Amino acid sequence: MTKLPPRGIFHMIGNAHIDPVWLWNWQEGFQEIKATYRSALDRLREHPDFVFTCSSAAHLSWIADNEPEMFEEIRVRVEEGRWALVGGWWVQADCALPSGEGFVRQGLYGQRFFQAHFGRTADTGYNPDSFGHAGTLPQILLKSGLKHYTFMRPGPHEQALPSRLFWWQGPDGSRVLTFRIPYEYCTWGKDLEPHVRKCTTELGGPVNELMCFYGVGNHGGGPTNENLASIARMNAEGGLPELRLSDPSQYFRAVQELEVPVWADELHHHAVGCYAVHSGVKRWNRSAELALIRAEKLAVLAAAVTGLPYPRADLERAWKRVLFNQFHDILAGTSIESAYEDARNEYGEALATAQHITNAAVQRLSWRVTVPHREGSKPYVIFNPHPWATQIPIEHETGGVPAEFSVTDEQGTSIPVQRVRSEATVTGWRKRLTWMAELPPFGYRTYTILPEAAPETPTVEASDLHLDNGLLRLEIDSQTGGISRLLDHRSGADVFQGPAAMGTVMRDPSDTWSHGVFRYDDVVGHFSDAHSTLLEQGPVRSTIRTTAQFGRSTLTQEFTLYADQPYVQVRVQVAWHGAQQVLKLLFPTHLHFPQVTYEAPYGVTGRPTDGNEEPGHRWVDLTGVYRPSGAIRGLSLINDAKYSYHALENQLGLTVLRSPISAHHDPYVPTEGGNYRLMDQGEQVFTYWLYPHDLTWRDADTPRWAAALTERPVVIPETFHEGPLDPAASFLQIEPANAQITVVKRAEDDHGYVLRVVETHGQPTQAVLNLPFLERTLHVQLGAYELKTILIPDGGGPALTLNLTELETWGEAEDAPH
Repeated sequence: MTKLPPRGIFHMIGNAHIDPVWLWNWQEGFQEIKATYRSALDRLREHPDFVFTCSSAAHLSWIADNEPEMFEEIRVRVEEGRWALVGGWWVQADCALPSGEGFVRQGLYGQRFFQAHFGRTADTGYNPDSFGHAGTLPQILLKSGLKHYTFMRPGPHEQALPSRLFWWQGPDGSRVLTFRIPYEYCTWGKDLEPHVRKCTTELGGPVNELMCFYGVGNHGGGPTNENLASIARMNAEGGLPELRLSDPSQYFRAVQELEVPVWADELHHHAVGCYAVHSGVKRWNRSAELALIRAEKLAVLAAAVTGLPYPRADLERAWKRVLFNQFHDILAGTSIESAYEDARNEYGEALATAQHITNAAVQRLSWRVTVPHREGSKPYVIFNPHPWATQIPIEHETGGVPAEFSVTDEQGTSIPVQRVRSEATVTGWRKRLTWMAELPPFGYRTYTILPEAAPETPTVEASDLHLDNGLLRLEIDSQTGGISRLLDHRSGADVFQGPAAMGTVMRDPSDTWSHGVFRYDDVVGHFSDAHSTLLEQGPVRSTIRTTAQFGRSTLTQEFTLYADQPYVQVRVQVAWHGAQQVLKLLFPTHLHFPQVTYEAPYGVTGRPTDGNEEPGHRWVDLTGVYRPSGAIRGLSLINDAKYSYHALENQLGLTVLRSPISAHHDPYVPTEGGNYRLMDQGEQVFTYWLYPHDLTWRDADTPRWAAALTERPVVIPETFHEGPLDPAASFLQIEPANAQITVVKRAEDDHGYVLRVVETHGQPTQAVLNLPFLERTLHVQLGAYELKTILIPDGGGPALTLNLTELETWGEAEDAPH
């Protein structure tokens, strides 16, 4: 029989997609990783031409610690090029919800593990099963040493692309050569011919080489002898593409020079329900990321100023706990219920570590601050984690404060202060106080409670149904417990067109992922029968609490206006007892021709206002033409715990929760009346700000306002003592406003300080970094949305630009003496 000629080339990618957590706990995933890697090593011994593709440094770390003999076998196979390292991340993370710095740390710890143990790093990003991919990832991938990218979701039915192979371009202009896997990343049958024939339908055009993935997956397994035998048989028979045992890096080298199209957008919307489902893991993730970033900053300051040892090992261990739980089936909310007990504990470990490091740093610093003695007074040192001046409300519990008291700053200036409800239900000895602190850039200031009457200060105007601070007037809808009117006194503009912030409930019969769903718009009711009461009124703030009902669920919102602050703060408490429904808060505006912008990982994303459910981070902004006046105005919605939004014409929507059946995956059809566990039952709390503004979010500095809400100052009660530090000081500052320093840490190799700088507005700029604590000033040129990592070496050498893994130096940063 004559062998037919090949019809192109398929790079056969032998892999074993392993979910360390999904419908099982991590302990079972641990065992399955060992079993799968043992199988892969056996196949490598039996088949001299077989190549195995492996990602996820966390999995290999488990093997290194638990089975060092097996790890040595793997190391030998990596050295000979038959165990292909891909991914470069700690795990195959969710690719929409981690912060920009979360993605950076995936590559930092993943690539450094590969380098330390195998003498090489990965060059191909690899997330076959993740449910969508942020449009800002190309820059992070490229600067982590990952020049190529492989994914599968969204599929062609969810996101049309110009080609299987394309250049994926980020907003900053970074490009990575990217491949979308056809049909599936794992195979279940022994004979691969049906899968291979299906993939041949993808051949054509300029790209005649494709990757074809095979191997048992999800719960591990990997390629089988039967798989490999069928590949050999098909090659012998001919008539199909050449089936080449290969790996992703070999494939990308083969197609590197082809002319393929460019895709300059994100890759969504597979499984939009994952942006909101399981509120707990979403909140734990954001809290832990930000707590560790703040802990690093303050630990650096304490090390540089006081010599306190930098807790590198503790921080690395805590970050790895967070990174593991960013795995796509954990952070997405799709794992079994008991898996979230493990996730809660691991995020808790990271949060506790950050708390201990933060406390050690600020206690060390504040003990060296000069605090003058004043009889009967109580001093506080308050630390600002941001490299710009902030005005932020402080709340703190204290004891022994007399009936009449005041607060002054370190210069003796009296500050409006207000007593608010204590967390302790005891006698009057324990009190909770709030005041507005004006803090210097990345520094601290000393405030003192004095046993003397405070000067008279006007209160924020309030009643049971309205608040007014002279900048904004808020009126409550007595029926829904939401907002009937928000008037911006500065422009005379009414922010909302109709009731806002009312709890709206949508029907949601979809599975945990919301497979096949793109929006939630089947309204079944609203929270109503509200009760509204004036909770507090004073010179710092006034607050109205509203409570509304829907079925057996309760929605409580505490609306607060602070004196002289241009936002409404809303603290939300939900007691939810609904089934297969979505709870949203809706904000219909007066804007015409609106544009919606979402915070993305180290960047922003603009999308249509078509009502689709969208992932976002701490803020979303709607800007357009204010209908009555024709002026450009906008509304930024900022929150500390949620990731899911929509924009429909002139309306913003914040998705508070979903309550599908836990770990329910189509096509399983639940039994009507069956006893299933439902998600997001019970109580949860979060905070959002409504920030109306003139012009655009850029002009309003929305990224800095979002940082102010979510990265809070640290308050330390002190005593009287002399010290080498002044009562107020600043240690780091950056200008202009469209540049942010997001990270300050010790270098991984402990040879200097690392700063992460990002341009936030899409406007190229020269950032000026003033670093008094290192006696340096840096001038850093940033392109639009550019992310730079700067190393300031110990000993005073020139500042250097690094890649994100800190394994490569890309030249000197512009530098000037202090």
